[in-house]
Amino acid sequence: MQIDNHAFYQKLRKLATPIAFQSLMLAAVAAGDALMLGSVAQDEMTAVSLATQIQFVQNMFLMAATAAGAILGAQYWGKGDRETVRSLFNIMLRWCGTISLVFFAACEGCPELLMRLFSHDGVIIGIGAGYLRIAGWSYLLTGISQSYMTTMKVTDHVTPSAWISSSAVVSNIALNAVFIFGLFGIAPMNARGAALATTLARVIELALCVGISSGKTYLRPAWNRFFRRQKQLTADFRRQCYPLLGGGLLWGVGFTSYTAIMGHMGTDAAAANAVAAVVRDLICCVCNGVASAAGIMVGNELGAGNLEKGKAYGIRLKNISYIIGFGSTAVILALTPLVVRMVILTEEAQQYLTGMMIIMAVYMIGRCVNTVTINGVLDGGGDTVFDMYSLAVCMWGIAIPLALLGAFVFGWPVLAVYACTCLDEVGKIPWVMYRFRKYKWVKDLTRDNPDG
Repeated sequence: MQIDNHAFYQKLRKLATPIAFQSLMLAAVAAGDALMLGSVAQDEMTAVSLATQIQFVQNMFLMAATAAGAILGAQYWGKGDRETVRSLFNIMLRWCGTISLVFFAACEGCPELLMRLFSHDGVIIGIGAGYLRIAGWSYLLTGISQSYMTTMKVTDHVTPSAWISSSAVVSNIALNAVFIFGLFGIAPMNARGAALATTLARVIELALCVGISSGKTYLRPAWNRFFRRQKQLTADFRRQCYPLLGGGLLWGVGFTSYTAIMGHMGTDAAAANAVAAVVRDLICCVCNGVASAAGIMVGNELGAGNLEKGKAYGIRLKNISYIIGFGSTAVILALTPLVVRMVILTEEAQQYLTGMMIIMAVYMIGRCVNTVTINGVLDGGGDTVFDMYSLAVCMWGIAIPLALLGAFVFGWPVLAVYACTCLDEVGKIPWVMYRFRKYKWVKDLTRDNPDG
C-alpha cells in the first residue's frame, strides 16, 4: 500500500522528537551522576551505578504496565473511544502504585542485601546502601508519574509529557550539583546527594503531571470508578502486560546480571562498564523515540480499522531502524576518544572502556533494529509474546551462560566477557525479521464498549 510520505514523516517527527528528547534527558541524569561522582571518586560513581540497577529492575515492572496501557490506549484512541482510555489510566495507576510500594519497602528495609547482589566490596556496598535509603522515596512516586505521562503520549499530548520529564531532569542535574559538591553553603553529600536530588526531582515531576493534566483537553483518572472492576478490559490489559512483564524481567534482570558479572570482575571493569552503559543509554535515545512513535502510529491505524495502512507504516519504520542502527555505530566510534578522556579512571579502566566502546558500536546495530521492530511495531499490534521468547533464547540461553562461564570458570579477559553480554541483540536480528514478515502483529485489539 502507498502511504503519504509527508503525513508519515510529519507524524513520526511530531511523536519521535519529543520522546527521543525525553529519553535523552533521562539518560542525562545517569550521565550527570557519572560525571559528577566520577570527579569525586571512582568508588562513589561505581556504587551509584550499581545501586541504580534496583530502579532499573523496578522500571521493567513499570514499563510492562505502562506499555500495556499504551498499546491498548493507542488503539482505542485511534478508534475514538475516550472513556476506555480513561479506564486504562485507572488500571495503570493501580498496577504501578503497587509496584512502587514494593520497591520502596525493599530499598528502605534491606539496602545492604540488595547491594550484595552486585558487589562484594564493603566500601561499595556501604555507599550504595546509603544511596538506596534516600532514593527509595523516589521509587515510590515514579510509577504514578509514568502512568500520567503514558496517557499523555497516547492522547496527542506527547510534547507536554516530554517537557515534564525534561523539567524534572534539569532539576535533577541542578540539584545533583548542589548536593554532591555542596554548593550554597550545603555540606557535600556525594552519593547521598545524588539520591536526594533524584527524590526531589521525582516530586517536581509528579506535581507537574497532576497540574498540567488538570487542563481541559487532558484525560484525568476516573476517580469515581477507580476501584470498579472492569473484567473484560482488565483481561485484555493482562493479556498484553504479562508477556511484556516476562520479556521486561528477562531483559532487565539479564542486564542487571551483566552489571553484576562485570562488577565481580573488579572495580576497574565495573567502572568502565558504568561509563559505557551511560554512553549506550544516551545513544539509544533516538531508537527509543522512534520505537515509541512506531507503537503509537501503528496502533492508531490498526485501532481505527486501517490494517493495510498500519502494515505499511510498520514496514517503513522497520527499514528506518537499520539507518538509525548504522548511524549510532558511527557516532559511538567517533565519540570514543572523547569519552575515555572525560572521566577520571585508572589506566586499566581506560583501556577497558576503549574496548567496550568499540564492541558496543557493533551491538548498537542490533539494539536499534530490535527496539524499533519489537518494542515499536510488533507491540503496537499486540504481538508482545515474541520479545519474551527471543530474550529467553538469545539472552538467557546464550549470552548470560557464556558470560558467566567466561568470568567464573574459564577466566576470560574482561573484554571477552563484555563481548558475550552484547551477543544477544546482534544475533537475533534474522529471527526478528522472520517474525516481522509473518505479520501476526497486523490486528485490531479494540472491542465495542468493553465493560460498559
